Amino acid sequence: MEKVKLSVVIISKNEENYIGEAIQSASFADEVLVLDSYSTDNTCAIARSLNARVEKQKWLGFGKQKNKAIQLAKNDWVFVLDADERITDSLKKEIIDMLKEPLYSAYYVARLNDFFGQYIKTCGLYPDYSIRLFNRRLGKFNEVQVHESVEVNGKKGYLKSPMVHMAYDNVTEFINKQKYYAGLSNKPKNKFKAVFSPIWVFVKLYLLRFGFIDGWRGLVISCVYAQYTFWKYSK
Repeated sequence: MEKVKLSVVIISKNEENYIGEAIQSASFADEVLVLDSYSTDNTCAIARSLNARVEKQKWLGFGKQKNKAIQLAKNDWVFVLDADERITDSLKKEIIDMLKEPLYSAYYVARLNDFFGQYIKTCGLYPDYSIRLFNRRLGKFNEVQVHESVEVNGKKGYLKSPMVHMAYDNVTEFINKQKYYAGLSNKPKNKFKAVFSPIWVFVKLYLLRFGFIDGWRGLVISCVYAQYTFWKYSK
């Protein structure tokens, strides 16, 4: 099958357990670019074995690192994929069709999150839209420390099909990652919000956004995001 003029860019650091499937899901693109932050495992070897282009860059922070990957890409149209994400077959078809005649400068893509072996659509985790497909001449990532997003000069559209995010294999990994993200947050210390915001977050996710439907997973997700909110305002 003829490949489409698209660069799928992935930033990586010790992602040997995930990088292979990410690259394989992007095999319809004529370039898969992996910008690696000097992994010490087999990430780069796996990427090269799957014909991905591998470049090296010292870690700059999430936004800056992704912007560097975008700058290195050979095509104007880029799809930014994390190592633990997968482009589904239905999304692939949509992307191919869209690139024949783009109507917008950028496209939001839904993300279906897998928590502890189950897809979660409660807790406000779906559709979890973010801009992932865009013309790099018209957009780039902002350079905040965490939860970076694409800023685009032009009209934006939505794709219907989701990508899949292999979010967390176990609860310990989930807790550790949220603690790490909280440490990167630039929110000022606020005792009032440290006490009351976590309560609101739990109520919102578990009750108002139906986390209870997903049993123990919904409870854990709601509790950990509440804890993340406490860490964010109490650090």
